[in-house]
Formats: sequence, structure tokens, C-alpha cells
Amino acid sequence: MLIQEVVDVRLLDKITGGSVIGIDIGSRTGKAVLLSRGQVYTSSVYTGINMQETADELLEDLLDQSALKRSDIDYIVGTGYGRIALQYSDISSQIVTEISCHAMGAHYLNADVRTIVDIGGQDSKAIRVDPLTGGVVEFVMNDKCAAGTGRFLEKVAEILELTIDELGQEAVKSGSPSEISSQCVVFAESEVISLRAKGETRQDIAAGIHFASAKRVRNLLKRVGIEPGLIFSGGVSNNIGMRKALEDLSGHPLIEAKIDTIFAGALGAAIHALNYSKAAITSTQEAEDVFRLDLTGLENRIAERQDQLIVNAEDRKKVGYLCSYTPLEMISAAGVSHIRLFKAGDTHTVASGEQITQSVFCDFTKSILGAFKEKDPLYTSLDKIYTFYTCDCIKTVGEAIGEFFTPADIYTLPRIKDKPSSRDFYSSQILSFKADLEQLSGNIITDGELRLQIRQYNEVRKLLTQISELRKRPNPPLSGKDYLDLVKAFYYLPAEELLPLYQGIYDKLAAVPVREDRTIRLFMAGGIIADGDRKLLELIEDELGARIVAEDHCTGLKIASGYIDEEGDPYRALAEGYIDQTPCARMKPLQERVEISGGLATEYQADGVLYAYLKFCPCYGQIKNEFFRHYQQLGIPVLELPIDYSKSDQGQLKTRLEAFIEVLRERKGLTAVGTA
Repeated sequence: MLIQEVVDVRLLDKITGGSVIGIDIGSRTGKAVLLSRGQVYTSSVYTGINMQETADELLEDLLDQSALKRSDIDYIVGTGYGRIALQYSDISSQIVTEISCHAMGAHYLNADVRTIVDIGGQDSKAIRVDPLTGGVVEFVMNDKCAAGTGRFLEKVAEILELTIDELGQEAVKSGSPSEISSQCVVFAESEVISLRAKGETRQDIAAGIHFASAKRVRNLLKRVGIEPGLIFSGGVSNNIGMRKALEDLSGHPLIEAKIDTIFAGALGAAIHALNYSKAAITSTQEAEDVFRLDLTGLENRIAERQDQLIVNAEDRKKVGYLCSYTPLEMISAAGVSHIRLFKAGDTHTVASGEQITQSVFCDFTKSILGAFKEKDPLYTSLDKIYTFYTCDCIKTVGEAIGEFFTPADIYTLPRIKDKPSSRDFYSSQILSFKADLEQLSGNIITDGELRLQIRQYNEVRKLLTQISELRKRPNPPLSGKDYLDLVKAFYYLPAEELLPLYQGIYDKLAAVPVREDRTIRLFMAGGIIADGDRKLLELIEDELGARIVAEDHCTGLKIASGYIDEEGDPYRALAEGYIDQTPCARMKPLQERVEISGGLATEYQADGVLYAYLKFCPCYGQIKNEFFRHYQQLGIPVLELPIDYSKSDQGQLKTRLEAFIEVLRERKGLTAVGTA
């Protein structure tokens, strides 16, 4: 085909140059597009187990069609589900997310495209496109549930004994689509069987299934904003039943393209390959000469400390606490060892904890209970558990620990922080906490020892603030993961040990020469990032080349925000200092919390915000829109990331993060760093 028979004629003058290929490896089908000498060549095959072999098969087919040799190809861009597996030692190459490639491909198919629905075998997406450049303005994806994807339709087609193509054809014959309430693959079978038992026709059931899926996708479209100029791409785009359902529900006709829109992603990848080729960006990255903080010694010391606590090497009482509103100064002044219970559990631990609580609790709370149930040696060595509870889930966890495993006490934290009566009540809770600690330890807490601990912890927080401020440099000398590991030590080691340790690390980092080269800077907000939960940070910083420069969640920079008055009544000072630290999202007024978050993102010059929270989180999940609106008012793009402790969402998380960082790089005019 001639290029003008495929591409919008208004954009033809932008397609000049050599021979480039875009390869889109989907979960079901691999597609490829070759642009060369004014011609467009396409190829598709079913995706095999080996993604590289699928890509090679596509490449060979394109070379046969065009009579070109491998050495004639100037550039390849890989995209789609299997993009990370693609490697070419003899051809320059890059990988780009399918979100950017579908946007670019749809733009070149029709420059009037504003919004894209992309439904593939494993996921569905809504993408808003810049009509001038084909860049991504905004996007959302479904979560890891299969509802609204090609896999969901395939499963229903099997139940109705139809092929996927026949399912769509049957749907458009319906005059009365069935009411489908379930959108879960697991339950779809029983619901469809039930409908058939009631005598409903295949046509009506098929139409009902398509409308149920389309409603799910319409919700995604609403989140990015539906505009006229809607196109449907991806492996499901040929399904006429889904096309009809989308048009009916969205109220917008779908733009028809000159070629099958299952090739939109591969075409976009080919356009990206053309741009990379013109910019002479090679796939060989220069080795980075950067300083990397080695925290091996710190990790070893934390492990050693945990071992000491397990065997009670210091012959002292040991307590665990659940929330950052627990005054550590008081525990230390009582001569009691302490740790925060904030380990992230694996799937086995989470499942074990769920046997005590409920499925609608977050994985963090399940992890704590699961650790006790599975007899974690550190947790079960503790003499008592305390919490100044903030969220209802944590309160329930404290109650369950006390009922099933270890003595526990729960103190109440007032929600309205600025009322004098709230501060009086919190002071009374702290005095009760003092009496409890004295009874547990057999030690009297003196004002002198408490003042010493207050001074030490103030110094610790000051050092953590100073270390964090080094992240304001254009190229910070420490990563976001490094900073969380430093904070992790705060929850395991005593203040007197933290002081020289943090001072040494600050001195080392401050001596690192300032680098002016700048990477994408991200601010991480939301709920807790537990000990061991590093998958987001490793994806962002180790694989995608961006940097977390600050955070305001429960286990990051927030702990450095508190300052305890060193004069006057030390018990009242603790109450005032802890209640005035960066508040939990449960505290009122919420607007103060939101403005602190936006202020930090601005202060650390963040290019974008990652709002990550555990699924079912009652604090940060329910009020997320308040945060989103504030970031948007500040002009800072935000990506929502509901997470859990499983590994099954790793691929989807990577796609979301990669696409978000691509959008931010385009805005900043920075060069991509990922390679095939």
C-alpha cells in the first residue's frame, strides 16, 4: 500500500526518511508495520510462547514483502505486551509503551482523533491525544481484573459455544440485550448459564455481555474526558458487537480508519522508530558515571538488631507499635526496646492474615496479622503491642493481636487536630501511656530521661530532613529507595545509634559533586509503603530511569516533619508535637493535609505525582480525589496507583508507569532512556 492510502494526508510531509519498523506484540496477536520508500507493509501472526520468535517471524515476513534485507532497516521500535522481550543486536531499537504507540498511530491514521479506546486481550485503556503532536495528554487503564478486556469476551464466547467473531455478530442481531450484572470472568459462567436456563437467546446474552463490558470502558473514558473524534484500536476493535455498544453508550460515532485499527499500535511504533532514526538516537546507552549510596552496612545492622531483639540480648522489655502517632521518646525513656510493625507480607502471609480479618481489609493489615499467625520470630518475641489508632483497620488489627497473640493496648487519637479539647484529650492519653509503660517495664519515666530522648529524636528528625533536602539537587545523590531504607532504620534502631549513623551518611552525600543533568522527578503520595514493599520504587528508579525525589506517605519524609518542644511540660510537648506533625489523611481538616502534600511536591520540583495506596485503604483510597484536584490546580500531573502485595500486577504497573514517564519526558523535552 502507498502511505497516502493509509495515513492522514495532512501528515504525509512528516513521514520522510529511511526504512523503519514498528512491532506490537500483543497477548494474542503480534502485529508489525514497515514504512519504506513511500510504502506501508503490514503483517500479523498469533503470539507464540517465545515473544522474540514471534517478532522475528513478523520481521521476516515484512522483509519478504518488501524485498529488503535486515541491513536496510534503520530502526525498530517494539511495543505491546511482549515488548520487553525484544532484542536486536544488528538494528538500532527502542521500546515504547503501547499507550504512546496507539496514540501516535491513531493520530497518523486520522489527525482529528482526540480520544482512543484500546481494548486488547489483557487490558483496556482510554487515551486522550494531543491533536497537534499525537502525544498522550492523559490515560487510564483498567485494574488487573479481566472485565472489559478481550479475555472476558473470549470466556463468554466459549460458554455460548461461539467464536469471538461470532459473539459480536450475534450481539448486533439482538433486539433486547440481557441485563448482565456480573463483570467478573470467574462468575460470568454461572450468570450466562443462568440466563440460558431462563430461556434468553444467545443474541440477547451476547449483546448484554458487550454492553456490560462497554460500560466498564465508558467509565475509563469519562475519567479522561470523552471528546468527538473517538477511535477504537486494539485486538478487540474488529468486534462489531463491541463497536456498536461503545457508540451507543458514548454517544459518539467511531472514526473509521483506512486500515484495520489492530495495526494502530504497530503504526505508532513505526512513527516513533522514524523519529528516533532522524534524531540518531542509538540503542547503545553510555555507561552512567553516577554516585550510588551503599546501604549494605545499614541493612546488616537492622538485621542484627532484629536478631538481638528476638533473643532479648539486652534483657529489656520489647514492644511493637502500629502507627506513627506513637511517641517513641516515651518508650525509650522507659528503657523499653521498640519496633514499628510495618513489614509487607508475601501472598501466603496475607492470606493467613485474612483468616482473622476480612477480605476487604488492606494487605498491610493482613500482613501484620499473618505475621503473628505464622509465628514471625520478631513479632512473636514482643511483650506488648501499642497503637494510637488512626484508621479503623489498624484499630481492628490491634484488637485482634490482643485477642489472639500478644497483650495489646489501643489509645485514641482525636481526629480534629486544632481543637483545644482534642489536644487535652491526646495529652491525657499520653499520660495513660506513660503509666502503662512504667508498669510493663518496672521503670519510672523521669522528666530528665524523657527530655533527653526528645532532644535526641529532634536531632534524628533534623538529620533526616537535611538528607532529604539533598534530593532537591537536579540529580540527587540518593534515590527514593535509599531514603525509604534510611527511614526504615528509624523504626528499628534506637535514637542514640541513629544519630552518628545518619550524620555519617549526610556527610558522605553532601560531599558528592552537584550534577546539573536532570532526570524525571516524581513525588510519591498516598498511604503506607511498608518494609519490603519496594516494587514500585525498583520499577521507577532501576528500570525506567526516573527518580523519586520526595514523598509524604506514612513511612517517608513525613516522620521528619515533627518537632517536639524541648522546654516546658514534656508530656504536653509530646502531645502538641505529634498532633502537629504532617497529619494522617484521617485527620481534620483534610485540606491542610492536601496542601502540605502539594507544597512538598512543588518544593521538590516534582514533574509528576504518583498517588499510590493499598486497595481497600479507608484513609487514602476514599479521599483521593481531594488530592488529585489540588495537584491539578498546581499544574502537576498525577497517576493513580492502587496496589497490593501480589506480583501479578507487575506488568500492568510497569506499563502505566512507563507511559506516565514518557508523557512527562515529552513535556520536558527529555530523551527516552529505555532500550530493547
